[in-house]
Amino acid sequence: MKNNAPGLKPLKRACLTLTAMASVLGMAACTSASPAPTSPSAPPSSPATPTAGNTTFTLGTAADPESLDPAMVSDTESYRVTQQMLQGLVGVDPLTSEPAPLLASSWEERDEGRAYAFELRDDVTFHDGEPFNAEAVCANFDRWYTTPRSARAASTALPFEDVFKAYSDEPEVSLYSSCQPLGQFDVLISLKSRMTGFIPALASPGFAMSSPKALTELAADELTGTREGTRISEYGRNPVGTGPFRFTSWEEDRVELSFFEEYWGERGEVRDVIFTTIAHPDARVRALTAGRIDGYDFVTVENAGEVARAGLQFLQRDPYSVLYLGMNQDFPGIDDIKFRQAVAYAVDKPELISGRFLEGTKPARLFIPEKLGISGETVEAYGHNLDRAKELLAESGYDGSELPFYYPLDISRPYLPAPEKTYAELSRQLTAAGLNLKPMPTQWNEGYVDAVMNEDARAFHLLGWSGTYQDPDNFVGAIFGSYSNELAFEDNQLFSKINRARTLPNGDERREAYADISSQVAARVPAVPLAFPISALAMAPRVVSYPVSPVMNEVFNRIDLADIQPDTTP
Repeated sequence: MKNNAPGLKPLKRACLTLTAMASVLGMAACTSASPAPTSPSAPPSSPATPTAGNTTFTLGTAADPESLDPAMVSDTESYRVTQQMLQGLVGVDPLTSEPAPLLASSWEERDEGRAYAFELRDDVTFHDGEPFNAEAVCANFDRWYTTPRSARAASTALPFEDVFKAYSDEPEVSLYSSCQPLGQFDVLISLKSRMTGFIPALASPGFAMSSPKALTELAADELTGTREGTRISEYGRNPVGTGPFRFTSWEEDRVELSFFEEYWGERGEVRDVIFTTIAHPDARVRALTAGRIDGYDFVTVENAGEVARAGLQFLQRDPYSVLYLGMNQDFPGIDDIKFRQAVAYAVDKPELISGRFLEGTKPARLFIPEKLGISGETVEAYGHNLDRAKELLAESGYDGSELPFYYPLDISRPYLPAPEKTYAELSRQLTAAGLNLKPMPTQWNEGYVDAVMNEDARAFHLLGWSGTYQDPDNFVGAIFGSYSNELAFEDNQLFSKINRARTLPNGDERREAYADISSQVAARVPAVPLAFPISALAMAPRVVSYPVSPVMNEVFNRIDLADIQPDTTP
């Protein structure tokens, strides 16, 4: 299938200031403006270089990035920074979130979906001056495929494993086969079997292209350093890509980038970018109203009214993440299906959402967002039924033993804007059913994710998944596609169904396959889907437009600033 969609342009999108009441109750999504089309064969026209006004954009973030090497992480804050500097073959259409050309100007499906030929842009260089070409593409794919165990062990499943399932040391399992240059700017990527989600997956920040020279010189796969407990390579501190901004510095709670003057695409108005970590949402509001930052992410119900009263903009994303209550089946008693069903019946999802999540957040019946069109009609809903929960607990033999419940502190995520308040309500509901919970609050930046992935003495935990590309496998494949320490969940029949669904062409059969997978997940209850949360940003009045994206493909050369006056001198 040939793809020659238009190139990406800045997304002109801004929300009107809302009243305090409207901020919390009934906000309209700001995701409908149309970008102007451009030719896929040439970079968009560059406006005159801004000469007046403040060309620095400062964003307040909820947490530090774990690493600036996108191949080695899967967290939102890392991707937020890396996608300013590094780009993949495939981008994201700003209107639909469908795949769109980026470093590849077009692609063609071959061998019944088991290979794809890409035609690459011929006008791109990496920030270190190295050429972007077919050899560079294959160097990146080969690096991902051969990632050593020592590097993989430092994290949860990496982007390559989530999509291709295994590395070069398990070739019989991996879906990746090879990368072959067909010319200087043409490359063939071969797969072991058809992967319908392959092209959408390449739009994920985890598949961004790095300079092969920098990967070698900065020993990208040697995680010899640490940052806040996370092992990191020298390349993870100094990334080199092809994006509009290049790396400047990363010190403490601050990352600085500057515009890359040789960038092949849209210049935009922003010349310098600063990411500053402000963990508490109230502190982020104060920083914005005081003019210390230009915007911040993850507005909570509690501060949405303050945002509106201050005359600030409220920008809402369409929901594309899922919050869930995880259960560790290695913990005594949780391996009993009746126990897990009791937990599902004990949860009152509408009550949990009310007053704790932004308006528009919906209870989750399955783990796949509505945007992907998978029916939940056959999925067990487990409506709130306290009596049934108590009956099942008794039948499971639960004896009132203490159940450690992990939840994060001082963090806002797209799927969990206020974790402490969410835990408090869930604790109330589960305790009412007869569960004896032991709260285990853990700082996000002090190893929360590592704890819920590896800590044996853990019964429950709060976590979620934010989609980075449009395909159901991005959700059920990543969460339930294989055994994980997080849930200690083993279901080979389900794993087989997920593997098969990946190969089905888009259409009714594939949608029905994912609906069946969702039904089987619900029947086994390895985790309880809680909500599809709305996430939102707040912006200062000087931000005329910001490229809001459900998959958070928000690159800052597409920001318009009100106080920038272009130089119109002939």
